[in-house]
Amino acid sequence: MKNLEAIEKRRTFGIIAHPDAGKTTLTEKLLLFGGAIQTAGAVKNNKIKKTATSDFMEIEKQRGISVATSVMAFEYGGKQINILDTPGHKDFAEDTYRTLTAVDSVILVIDCANGVETQTEKLMEVCRMRNTPVIIFVNKMDREGKDAFSLLDEIEEKLGINVRPLTWPIGIGDRFKGVYNIYDKSLNLFSANKTKKAEDVVSISDLDDPMLEELVTETFANELREELDIVEGVYDAFDREKYLSGDVAPVFFGSAVNNFGVQELLDTFIRISPSPRGRETDARFIEPSDNKFSGFVFKIHANLDPKHRDRIAFLRVVSGVFERNKFYHHVRLDKNFKFPNPTSFMAQDKSVIEEAYPGDVVGLYDTGNFKIGDTLTEGENMMFKGIPSFSPEIFMELENLDPMKSKQLDKGIHQLTDEGVAQMFIMQPGNRKIVGTVGQLQFEVINYRLINEYGANCRFAPKNFFKACWITTDNEEQLGSFLRAKSNYVAKDKDDNLVFLAETPFLLQMAEQDYPDITFHKTSEFKLEKA
Repeated sequence: MKNLEAIEKRRTFGIIAHPDAGKTTLTEKLLLFGGAIQTAGAVKNNKIKKTATSDFMEIEKQRGISVATSVMAFEYGGKQINILDTPGHKDFAEDTYRTLTAVDSVILVIDCANGVETQTEKLMEVCRMRNTPVIIFVNKMDREGKDAFSLLDEIEEKLGINVRPLTWPIGIGDRFKGVYNIYDKSLNLFSANKTKKAEDVVSISDLDDPMLEELVTETFANELREELDIVEGVYDAFDREKYLSGDVAPVFFGSAVNNFGVQELLDTFIRISPSPRGRETDARFIEPSDNKFSGFVFKIHANLDPKHRDRIAFLRVVSGVFERNKFYHHVRLDKNFKFPNPTSFMAQDKSVIEEAYPGDVVGLYDTGNFKIGDTLTEGENMMFKGIPSFSPEIFMELENLDPMKSKQLDKGIHQLTDEGVAQMFIMQPGNRKIVGTVGQLQFEVINYRLINEYGANCRFAPKNFFKACWITTDNEEQLGSFLRAKSNYVAKDKDDNLVFLAETPFLLQMAEQDYPDITFHKTSEFKLEKA
């Protein structure tokens, strides 16, 4: 019974957005309303010199972008809220993709001036693949931008999802007066307030109430009534089941930097969003209510605290109860481990916990036993599905500039590629390290961290490869022929799997034709099948 209550109490969601849409600012304001922080500094305000709570890596503070997923937990309205703040930059889409495997719903932030951007569409595709429930927050309403109806049309057209406004803006930019909460029938009047919570909420259940004119003027009152008539005429009534199945996205309007419209979002979110959901394994579907513990690692981060060379695996609890100091079965290694210091997170602040329930994200100190996608159970041999690595798109060779620091470089690149932001392939002769990523910025981050966290002086030299494909076959003769013919383009990944580094799409196509019994895998999902 205690387990079921704990499951129902939890809400685990990710915040996703195109860069600069205000995602990290919204995260900070949710923490403010949740009482997890007392005042919020504007993220990029140089006078305050205060970085967002969720951006803790030094390079993130310098660049003003999020490049690693942060986990934050707090209680609000009787619910345990677990937020996973994701990188917005397209070069880190793979980290975001894996994070979305660990959440039960998503808040998508859209800039009212820029509307739906390319990265927004890609992130939404991932949500659609999993039928993840999505709430949309249209941000920066205190700046000039597209009108609300145009934005809603654009969201439906570009993201392929039906929308239903649950709040409505009164004006925009310099004319922005506030938002009307359609769901709760209350009015929140706008006042620019970057550091404290907005308290100015007036309950107006009847839009014909003359008090509306007094608060926002007759012009805005009439405009609001007309627009809400259109909303009720055009959009179906909100149906929670359609939201939970991923068919309808509720929409909220506001200004995160001014704490505006955020409370309406949070209050409604805890009422309509899903409690923790089950996950598919290669053996069966695991329900959160299953008595036996199970969970999977979706992220690994080295040097979360630079003062202690620690490495933490982020584990999403799927079923049962995770308990401190209890032995659990590491399925891939077929070994049992116990964890004396499991932690919960408030960005970089960590606290040891005794137990965790489905929906919770637990940090496990790791000495190198975990890889992304690993499963922990109470003994059952099964692996959670759907956490693949993708074929990289940019390749560079790692060059050591200080032979005296070879060990540090080797340790650093192994740990950083274990985090999943890049992949490493070893080519012979010479054990040459080829690093592959899906974006250029990742090389900057890796280079910066190798120098600053590991003291390894190095550089990256571009390599002209088009795609890395894992290769498998039962035809040993054909494999031998392939390896002889393509020896200069074959490497091994860190698990000793063979990888073909094709220079062009044409050469990959020719290889697939010439060696029909060899399968060229574009993602690492095949490892699960092989296991």
